[in-house]
Amino acid sequence: MTRTRPSVLLLLALIGAVVGWFLEIGLVASGRPSFVPPVTLAAALALIGVVVVVLALPVYRVVRGTAKTRVDPFYATRAVVLAKASSMTGALLGGTAAAILVFLLTRSVIPPTSALAPAIATVVAAILLLAGGLIAEKMCTLPPSDDDPTNLPASQDHA
Repeated sequence: MTRTRPSVLLLLALIGAVVGWFLEIGLVASGRPSFVPPVTLAAALALIGVVVVVLALPVYRVVRGTAKTRVDPFYATRAVVLAKASSMTGALLGGTAAAILVFLLTRSVIPPTSALAPAIATVVAAILLLAGGLIAEKMCTLPPSDDDPTNLPASQDHA
């Protein structure tokens, strides 16, 4: 599995921002109130970001050689897949929450703090989820081995 590329995360954040912006425009244009994410969403995203890192700890200990026991390869695979999914979800939801926040701030009538605080909390929690996913993914990365052909010095001939 390859590392999560920043370009993928930026693309997902952009897609989330476009969806969030058009969601707000569509709701307001149809006469409905704009969507404000609930505080529980922010709490859940932050909690998931922490849990992802905690789930990667056993794999990290084995990779670093500090653990005396082996880790189940299926567990390690699940941990790294969850980490990758968390970083992508954090980027997508972060973009959506940022678009909602920008929409609320650009209205002619200043929204109440009860609408801004959950939007800000969701942006911060989505960034925490993204960071937790990237950290957990890094924790599950094996160091390069000595017999890895991609680990050769630049001066050696590959032929």
